Amino acid sequence: MGVAPFQSSLLDGAAEVSLRPLGAAVRRHPLSHGAWVDVRRGWVEGADLLFTRLEAEVPWRAEQRPMYDRVVAVPRLLAWYGEGAGLPDPVLAQARGALGEHYREELAEPFVTAGLCLYRDGQDSVAWHGDRIGRGARVDTMVAIVVLGNPRPLLLRPRGGGPALRYELGHGDLLVMGGSCQRTWDHAVPKTTRPIGPRVSVQFRPRDVR
Repeated sequence: MGVAPFQSSLLDGAAEVSLRPLGAAVRRHPLSHGAWVDVRRGWVEGADLLFTRLEAEVPWRAEQRPMYDRVVAVPRLLAWYGEGAGLPDPVLAQARGALGEHYREELAEPFVTAGLCLYRDGQDSVAWHGDRIGRGARVDTMVAIVVLGNPRPLLLRPRGGGPALRYELGHGDLLVMGGSCQRTWDHAVPKTTRPIGPRVSVQFRPRDVR
C-alpha cells in the first residue's frame, strides 16, 4: 500500500538538467504574522534526470529518533551537506548560487547548507514542524525547497493550529518560506495511502538554520 513506480513528467523531456530563470516567474503568497511563501513552478528543467541521479548517487542514510518511551525510524532517508561541503550534483551548487543572488537584498547572506530527503513511497513523511533549531527560532530567515520526482503536497498552517494551505510540489518546483514563516507557521508532508512514487526534496538554508 502506498507504493508506485516513479512516473516522469510528460511536460519535461529535456535531455540535460538546467535552471530556468527566477525573476518574475517567482510568485509570492503573503501569509499572516509577516510570513510569506514564494513558488516557482518547474524551475529545474530536466528535473526527472536530476531526480534519477540523486536517487542513485546520494549516500542516503536511515536515522532513528526517540519518541516518548521508544526509538522509532525516521520515515524517510536523509543526507546532509554542511557549510563548505561539496554537493552531490553540480546543478545543486548552481541552484544554491542562483537562490542566493535572487534573494540577496532580502536575505543579505548566502544559502550555505543543503539537506536532502528521499520519500520512497506514500508512507514516508515529515510531521508538522518549523525549522527552529538555531536562528530560525528568533529571527526572520529563509528556507528554499526544490522538489524532484513525483508530486506530493506540502502543507502549511499557523503555529498552534488552524486551516492548512496546500502546495502540490514535484518535478522541479521551487518553494521558499520566508519572513517569520519558521517561527509563526509549521509545515508538513503527510503520509498517504494512495500509490505514489518516490520524491526527493532539497532544502537550502543560511548559516545556523536547521
